[in-house]
Amino acid sequence: SKDRFFFDTCTIPCSLPLNLVKESLRLPVASVRREGQPMLIEGDIAIDSEAERNADPCTSSYCKWGKYTDGKVYVPTTSPTTSVTSREKSIITRGLESFSSFSCIRFRPTRSTDRDWLSIESQDGCWSFVGRRGGKQVVSLARSGCLYHNTVQHELLHALGFNHEQTRSDRDNHIRVLLENVVSGMEHNFRKIATLNQGTPYDYGSVMQYFRTAFSKNGQPTMVPIPDPNVSLGNAQQMSSNDIKRLNSLYKCCEC
Repeated sequence: SKDRFFFDTCTIPCSLPLNLVKESLRLPVASVRREGQPMLIEGDIAIDSEAERNADPCTSSYCKWGKYTDGKVYVPTTSPTTSVTSREKSIITRGLESFSSFSCIRFRPTRSTDRDWLSIESQDGCWSFVGRRGGKQVVSLARSGCLYHNTVQHELLHALGFNHEQTRSDRDNHIRVLLENVVSGMEHNFRKIATLNQGTPYDYGSVMQYFRTAFSKNGQPTMVPIPDPNVSLGNAQQMSSNDIKRLNSLYKCCEC
């Protein structure tokens, strides 16, 4: 279950049954636009147009969620109340509530006066926009394949303004990207971003780090850690200490 949030729709034309794609290729979600849904890049990041890219730098100006006078960041959120089992609902609730145990982030129920809010829905796959977008903002956690604690935290971190670890501005000092093993047309998923790293080191154990064969066309690694190639990638079961530190630093929850 530890890699599930990385491959819940195809990164190639879906001519094979989804379960076979998962088992044989272990690929992340696709850069494919489905009717009624946004285009996806890097597997699970929603964008409005091909020209747009996930933009952690936007958190320095306009796409962070606001802080209230009590020092908390309240993010209005709706989550499914029907068509989900009690177990599925508890997984979502646990993921939402986990943030309050280590940060000033609070996901609270929406009110009629809220202008911006997250809507957790079971759409096709696991995906989210990056940062506060304005108005209703969907976070997709499909009932089939996405309801795991690490998946919920991963997608919520996107909504809070965070990118994937392997697109960090300093990633070339820590991983070697093997584009020769990447599915043709998927190379853009490994473009670096001018990320705001909040003074934290590159973290192979981040819940935002993809596994080493992400987007592989041949089962061979697309990412190899430097200098130790045997370091584990993409196996986080929950947010790491660095994930928590950078979240607290970005939202100034504490002096971290």
